Amino acid sequence: MLPTVNLRPPFNITRASHVVLHAADLARSRDFYVKIVGLVVTEETATECYLRGLSEACHHSLVLVQADGEATCRRIGFRVQFEEDLDAAFEWFKAQGLPAEWVEVAHQGRTLQVSDPIGTRLELCAQMKTCERLYLKPELFTGAHAQRLDHFQTFAPDCHAACAFYSQLGFRNSEYLANGDKLLGAFMYRKGTCLDLAIVENAGPKLHHFAYIVPESHHIFTACDLAGNFGYAESIDRGPGRHGPGGMLYVYLRDPDGHRVELCDGHYQTIDVEIEPVRWDAASLSTNVRWGLPATERWYSEATAFEATPTIAPEHMPRPQTLETYIQQMAARKAA
Repeated sequence: MLPTVNLRPPFNITRASHVVLHAADLARSRDFYVKIVGLVVTEETATECYLRGLSEACHHSLVLVQADGEATCRRIGFRVQFEEDLDAAFEWFKAQGLPAEWVEVAHQGRTLQVSDPIGTRLELCAQMKTCERLYLKPELFTGAHAQRLDHFQTFAPDCHAACAFYSQLGFRNSEYLANGDKLLGAFMYRKGTCLDLAIVENAGPKLHHFAYIVPESHHIFTACDLAGNFGYAESIDRGPGRHGPGGMLYVYLRDPDGHRVELCDGHYQTIDVEIEPVRWDAASLSTNVRWGLPATERWYSEATAFEATPTIAPEHMPRPQTLETYIQQMAARKAA
């Protein structure tokens, strides 16, 4: 079912690092991530805002860029261990016939921009400017006290093919979603917890969400209260709830441009190589939960496009049970 993982990959990706998003109203987006999510502003200009979590020492994990057009995702970023990993990555991507370009990026060391086979726009760096961690300065805390960027979830038109690509780069699976022998979702990691990159079969490439860890479960409800108080009640996209095998408490929010951010309270360790991935069985695309109702249709279908990247549809579009179809089924049962 799952592709073979290369445990000695050609270069060493260590973790999910940062995401760069376009924003139609930079000030409004900044306030959302500060007042509700609880990030801190490291630096800002008239056109860019760099934010990080309270426990993050690196300069940024979220970059908001003022844009007049469509609010897309410019890049998702990963760290590599050493500078020589960047050189190895450049050679490897070129050998695969995939784009690879050296670029200058503010506050980062040498940066390599690449794309996977379906066009997911990636950015690799080995170093970033550092700043003071703020987790011991509660007088500065706001919002949900977001601590650190944890993972990304993307859409790909062929989940197995995408999983096979990242398996070549040393990504291992903590969990996977399958219907029979069909792989529908792959939950992959590099840093020794259960997630750095989740891939779900759907029209893509697109960024479904990025996630921050919060220190206590009650901060998830704090985020919801603040969303309501600041006029973002309808931005609560799914939850609060508890995920399936992983057991994380979560809530998903939509920012002013519709980008989806998850707040969750952490998960288990997976660093040991003998740990087997956990299978989720599904009759169709679904994200199992311990309790609660299914998510709305938009949670399954809506996602952020990558900048200047065409979308590819899967051979068969997913047909998850949504809140809308669940209500219809319950109404039909009562009518019968």
